[in-house]
Amino acid sequence: MRPLWTGAIGFGLVNIPVKLFSAVHASELDLDMLDKKDFSHIKYMRVNERTHKEVDWGNIVKGYKLNNKYVILDDKDFETANAVKTKVIEITDFVDEKQIDSIYFEMPYYLTPDKSGERAYSLLREALKKTGKVGVATFVMRNKESLAILRATDDIIILNRLRFAEEIRNTKELEMPTKAVAKPAELKMAISLVNQLSGKFNIAQYKDTYTAQLLKIIKSKAKGVKPAAPQMKVVHSRAKDLMSQLKASLTTKPKKAS
Repeated sequence: MRPLWTGAIGFGLVNIPVKLFSAVHASELDLDMLDKKDFSHIKYMRVNERTHKEVDWGNIVKGYKLNNKYVILDDKDFETANAVKTKVIEITDFVDEKQIDSIYFEMPYYLTPDKSGERAYSLLREALKKTGKVGVATFVMRNKESLAILRATDDIIILNRLRFAEEIRNTKELEMPTKAVAKPAELKMAISLVNQLSGKFNIAQYKDTYTAQLLKIIKSKAKGVKPAAPQMKVVHSRAKDLMSQLKASLTTKPKKAS
């Protein structure tokens, strides 16, 4: 794996040189966009809106429109905005991970130490494991400031990027029903259904079956076999049917996760 970012973890007065790697990769199929007429590849071009000519990457700059004029920024400007945050993942607090709502979690990364920082890296990792805490930190990557937590596993420190509070939309923007109230009998049966389906979470038992099915269709079409279109109809539950559906759910054998 190639590192996405190199810098250091700031832990008090200790700087731990590290490299940051993506911890995930996409599971969906890599589909190409083609022209319907002759199946030629569709390409995206960077075009000057005035001349309609393609522009090379080397001739592209970034600008911010201020007072109807563009202010052009270069790499030094982005670094000057906060030189420390572009190079250091600065831990400012330590908290219990359970205090952080899952809505804030965005993307996980692996942090590995450079040789000169192996001892300090191991020290931080063991301290996180012993205390059960996670470090809250900020840093800048690709010209964007990120909030993150650092948590320790058996052999590595994982950085989970978080969303800032202002990035979460207020639920007041949604139109939610206010008159619907659960009846005691229905609630009791719903809780029974939850308990029936409860168990220990094992991520390995959940698979991306959609991608596998789509690949199966692709292979069939390659052999000239046209897949049959499934007939599906979504039936919305009516309030008066809710009790009978809950009862039927309790007597139905639970499906295995997929």
